[in-house]
Amino acid sequence: MTATAASPALTRPDGSALRVLVVDDEQMLTDLLSMALRMEGWDVQTAASGLQALQAARDFAPDAMVLDVMMPDLDGMAVLQRLRHSGNDVPVLFLTAKDAVSDRVAGLTAGGDDYVTKPFSLEEVVARLRGLMRRAGTAFAGGGEPILHVGDLSLNEDSHEVSRAGTSIDLTATEFELLRYLMRNQRRVVSKAQILDRVWNYDFGGRSSVVELYISYLRKKIDSGREPLIHTVRGVGYMIKAPQ
Repeated sequence: MTATAASPALTRPDGSALRVLVVDDEQMLTDLLSMALRMEGWDVQTAASGLQALQAARDFAPDAMVLDVMMPDLDGMAVLQRLRHSGNDVPVLFLTAKDAVSDRVAGLTAGGDDYVTKPFSLEEVVARLRGLMRRAGTAFAGGGEPILHVGDLSLNEDSHEVSRAGTSIDLTATEFELLRYLMRNQRRVVSKAQILDRVWNYDFGGRSSVVELYISYLRKKIDSGREPLIHTVRGVGYMIKAPQ
């Protein structure tokens, strides 16, 4: 999961490594997340409880935090409230097994910045953190502008602007995430299962029909009346590539 040309390495503005604090009481999970984040070149510390998280936030001064909601002492909501009350505005990505809409709303209204539910993909957590730190202004992309290209189609990962041959295309949030995933893997076949994992995080119980539906939405907006970029590989999945 190393940075590619499509996902340039992120650093602090001074060129030093970004700092991420991972807080979860599941040791295996923190080990996996730490490995994935260090592969991005980031400096990672972990904490196994809410009280440890507060101490680490003071000592480590992270640029972003992955914060589990359910913990044995202080839960994630309480940790976040204490951080915000002390004036710490570090971007926070909530991580939890809870997937109810009310829990998501509670996390975001408490001052959280994003929310990922278990099970999740490591790639998704990395992508969400990259977005959080970019928007917070703490991350600098040394590799250039965060723009993906496939033929005459372009997608800006920061501004969420999409255009083809200079014509702007309006996408929903889910359509954008699906297109971004395809473009990050251009000329590579991705299966419906992979798309469900990366775009929906299993929220739809593995139903592949939702992928087919959103692929059709994208085709209408991206390919209608133009040479097609999105291709079906029967029995395998989908691929986006520029015309030969």
